[in-house]
Amino acid sequence: MRKAVIYYKDLRAGTLTETDEGEYIFQYEDEYIKGYPNQFLSFTMPVTKKPHTDKRLFPFFEGLIPEGWLLDIASKNWKINQNDRMGLLLVCCRNCIGAVSVQAISQADE
Repeated sequence: MRKAVIYYKDLRAGTLTETDEGEYIFQYEDEYIKGYPNQFLSFTMPVTKKPHTDKRLFPFFEGLIPEGWLLDIASKNWKINQNDRMGLLLVCCRNCIGAVSVQAISQADE
């Protein structure tokens, strides 16, 4: 299981989890829901207490992963298979251009 904290600007918006079964779960933080109920990350993932689940990485997060020659460089540098979308998200999207950033949660931190 791999997890990441998702930040919107400096706000901890939620947690993204890839389960051992390959399912993806995004859950907004309670404080984010209370303070920013209309500030969603994506139209397809409105702010709600109910977790968003999917069998594939959510398109919003897919869009953060580099493409083309930059993906080739990232994949080779970190020795990550280009099909490992969660792995690429965790290493490539710490300091994204834009308002969203992804910070990996190590199993030791849990």
